[in-house]
Amino acid sequence: MTPLQQAASDYLRLRRSVGYKLPDADRCLCDLVASVESRGETTITTAAALAWAEAGSTAGVVSRRVGIARAFAKYLTAVDPATEVPPEGIVPPRLRRRPPYLFSETQVAALMGAAGSLRPPLRAATCETVIGLLWATGVRIGEVCRLEVGDVDIEGRTLSVWFTKFGKSRLVPVTDSVADALAGYAERRQTLCPRPRCTRFFVTSTGNPLTPNTFRAAFSRLLADVGLPSTPVGHPPRVHDVRHSFAVDTLIGWYRAGEDVQALLPRLSTYMGHVGPQATFWYLSAAPELMALAADRLEHGRGVNP
Repeated sequence: MTPLQQAASDYLRLRRSVGYKLPDADRCLCDLVASVESRGETTITTAAALAWAEAGSTAGVVSRRVGIARAFAKYLTAVDPATEVPPEGIVPPRLRRRPPYLFSETQVAALMGAAGSLRPPLRAATCETVIGLLWATGVRIGEVCRLEVGDVDIEGRTLSVWFTKFGKSRLVPVTDSVADALAGYAERRQTLCPRPRCTRFFVTSTGNPLTPNTFRAAFSRLLADVGLPSTPVGHPPRVHDVRHSFAVDTLIGWYRAGEDVQALLPRLSTYMGHVGPQATFWYLSAAPELMALAADRLEHGRGVNP
């Protein structure tokens, strides 16, 4: 292992020790180091970082690559003074955050109905229950797929979500109807797959763990089956948009009920596993109706800040 490769390994270990998941970082940094060393360099230079970044397929990827190289270079400066940190603004900023597709309750019901018609039966039960759980709780698809049987406390009406984004863990309370649906799925899974090949709560028709990619593929098919439209900018809806829809619907409900949204926002942040309320506050700009309610609250001065 070269010194630069060792530094990359140490850097990733340090970042992960403070809670960052960095699922694609090994591949990206390995690619960056290989590109730098192929130029005969022993550390990061601006020219080498830019050459690697510009191999990206889109402006957004190029910008992201520069950010990766900058962060690694900043770390390297502590051990190698010859390191150059690429300056900010060397490439155009990343594309703006993609607006979410906000699902309606009717659309989610249609997706669940279509999922219930899938074959084989265990695949149908898994997809239908997962869609309902995403809609009812706003949890991430990765969190759902990682749920172990012991993480689903049906009697206690809670889900234990462990070491997710930023290393956070949390208890997610669920309603009686959600708990009943999870209990029904557990019984169905036991009948159709009495000896699964894993201890995960949600499994495929072969008894293997459900993965996010497997579910996303099924979700895309269901979108086509029910004929849901694309977003205004032409993108198909994503699984993650169900999470956006949960957050927006929760905030809209609070505004309509006259609640102190600013005071309640930290609760929603904790429930959804956000690093802080500022991450959740982005949803205020995600839906015209939500923005209108916030503006109306300000305009009429009800004594509560949005």
